[in-house]
Amino acid sequence: MSTVSLIRADSYSHQNLRSSLEKLLQPLGGMEAFVKSGDRVLLKPNLLTAARSGKECITRGEIVYCVAQLVQEAGGKPFLGDSPAFGSAKGVAAANGYLPMMAELNIPIVEFHGHRYQSLSQNFHYLRLSKEAMDADVVINLPKVKSHAQLTVTLGVKNLFGCVPGKMKAWWHSEAGKDSLRFGEMLVETARAINPQLTIIDGIIGHEGNGPSGGEPRQLNVLGASSNVFALDRAMVEILNLDPNQIPTLAAAIELGLSPNLETINFPHLKPEDLKVLDWKLPDTLMPIDFGMPRLLRSTFKHLYIRFIKEPIRVYSSR
Repeated sequence: MSTVSLIRADSYSHQNLRSSLEKLLQPLGGMEAFVKSGDRVLLKPNLLTAARSGKECITRGEIVYCVAQLVQEAGGKPFLGDSPAFGSAKGVAAANGYLPMMAELNIPIVEFHGHRYQSLSQNFHYLRLSKEAMDADVVINLPKVKSHAQLTVTLGVKNLFGCVPGKMKAWWHSEAGKDSLRFGEMLVETARAINPQLTIIDGIIGHEGNGPSGGEPRQLNVLGASSNVFALDRAMVEILNLDPNQIPTLAAAIELGLSPNLETINFPHLKPEDLKVLDWKLPDTLMPIDFGMPRLLRSTFKHLYIRFIKEPIRVYSSR
């Protein structure tokens, strides 16, 4: 049985947030259940863009700061890493006020690029994942609750797509984007490969409407955590009162038998019905996952991409 910890939290102040995170993680065994002395720990927030600072479309830096404190106290060596859709991880972090907090704790910021790993999935032969992410001893996934104009919502599973380096993400939109379920399966394969030991979702203030960046902040007062990213996503979709079958990542996880039924999930604090939101705003219009890219351009992009990745690579083994 998967355990999903859900609590109410309404503040990003370090003192209050630290207390909330300790309460959130207590039923899971605390940070010590996930991090041992000397572990290199990847903190993977959602660092989408530097362009809309203050619109709550990325994981709040205070979440990363407090989680990093808990990791250090457990003896781990945290580092922050991501491959943003726009710009660099350090640039997005700087624009959103991360740098003073990261400097205070001496947390390095790592860009996801360079060496690539090949997925073992036969369906996604050219799926490449960041060496920096795969080499971490522990991965702590730190997504933001957001609406998404292509995928309805983006939660824990989608956040791990940031472990696909650089422009390779755009190629996957082209390669798999004509079929939303196939694209969802690709995201699920990414999540299975990265295999985060812990996911903590930032729902204190979410981002609704025309996300992932064009919407507006929405106070939700929710924090969630689980060692099972699929179970946490299922619980959050229930909180937002959405149909999981209309969300490609959830539909794919259900199809593959990875998303548990709500009845089989242990909720030690609050249950999804205790936190239900009945008026969460979705995008005005769902956009094509492949960006509506013309066939000729898709073909050219695919040809160049496959040429680029045909270099020596390392095949990952799941943790």
